[in-house]
Amino acid sequence: MKKKIISALLCASMVATMVAGCGGSSDTTSTDNSDSGAAAPATESGSDAAETDTTGDEGKVFNIYCWNEEFKSRLTDHYPGYEEVDATTGKIGDVTVKWNITPSDDNAYQNNLDATLLKQESAAADDKIDLFLVEADYALKYVDTDYTMPIADLGITDADLANQYQYTKDIVTDSNGVLKGVSWQGCPGVLFYNRDAAKEVLGTDDPDEVQKYVSDWDTFNDTAETMKAAGYKMTSSVNDTYRVYSNNVTSKWVEDGKINIDDNIMKWVSDSKELYDAGETETYELWGDDWKKGFYPEGKVFCYFGPAWFVNFSMAADTEGSIGYNGGWGATPGPQGFYWGGTWICGATGTDNAGLVKDIILKMTTDETIMKDIVVKDDDFVNNKPAMEAMAADTSYQSKVLGGQNPLSMYCASVEKLDLSNLSAYDQGCNEEFQNAMKNYFEGNASLDDALDLFYKAVVEKYPDLTY
Repeated sequence: MKKKIISALLCASMVATMVAGCGGSSDTTSTDNSDSGAAAPATESGSDAAETDTTGDEGKVFNIYCWNEEFKSRLTDHYPGYEEVDATTGKIGDVTVKWNITPSDDNAYQNNLDATLLKQESAAADDKIDLFLVEADYALKYVDTDYTMPIADLGITDADLANQYQYTKDIVTDSNGVLKGVSWQGCPGVLFYNRDAAKEVLGTDDPDEVQKYVSDWDTFNDTAETMKAAGYKMTSSVNDTYRVYSNNVTSKWVEDGKINIDDNIMKWVSDSKELYDAGETETYELWGDDWKKGFYPEGKVFCYFGPAWFVNFSMAADTEGSIGYNGGWGATPGPQGFYWGGTWICGATGTDNAGLVKDIILKMTTDETIMKDIVVKDDDFVNNKPAMEAMAADTSYQSKVLGGQNPLSMYCASVEKLDLSNLSAYDQGCNEEFQNAMKNYFEGNASLDDALDLFYKAVVEKYPDLTY
């Protein structure tokens, strides 16, 4: 196993994450070798359980590795019997939960996780990773190694996961067809628009009417010109639309060992260049202070793109004076369906708390009561098709950030159209380096050919096995 892991984690390591996974920008906080083939017994999934049965587990310290506070907040708020001790420590029964939270900036999370996983076999029981989280962009890097436990080995069956969206399983299925992770959320995306700007410029903030102005990219770009005339940027940055284009490609970033740029990626380049040159958007980095200005009325930005987690974690919705705080955003499908990010729970091979890993996965990803509670309290979209379809039809559910709108029907429609057939192990690095290189072109610091050359060279440096 050791050689396989070193090759996967070191040679295929993807650097400089875009922090594009669920929860957006990174929030900083600073077991023995038992057989993983047989999971220790745990309680059946159910939100009415007062405490977790970890019979058969020997570990008294449960180590969780993640990159921000999102999963911690979900577990703290929704997992039965979880007790918060302090910012980095909790309790589940007599088990101490230790949070190792490393920001994704400059690939720090993956680097920390990789270094610790490589020492997993020889680590003391209380230092072993029990559970860790991965994002879609680099999930294959981990699920294609022996350091992630097969979900079936935890005692979780196909029947347990029957109501989950298939795409959430596809992302964390290894090259041998083995499921290696589970998520509590689905991340289909929509267009979030500034209601006041829509009423001022378009004469309406009704989602169905606004959709007519953003129904395809040509119409979207025409509306950008109208918004500019009224003093608004269409988007905060060219990078806001990137995921929509990149999720609608018809080919992979790498074909037969050669770097490949899909036509839809090049359409993003041409459309973005026109918008930037016309003064209808900027080239701000996602999560930066300039990019965030549009979350406030004085920022004068018409729209952002994102999934449900974007509302809760990235739009300053808890900050007084923000558009979201006052329920000032609306949601509409936008030009194309897409997904963005997502967080998957993986059990670490070698955990001495397999029963607790199993129970957390079952409760947080299959218990409908808990999952519905996450939607209501956290504005999330969860990985349970029947629950989401029922709530989409429930007029009593309203999103405060979205001015009382129920956006779940849009998410439900979008998630059914997701196509992950063009995912590859090189996606994170290629996506990041492409946007970095194109910024030079957009701002006039390089020709398109020169920017493409910068991209190719950066990717080959990152992945020496590739050609172009």
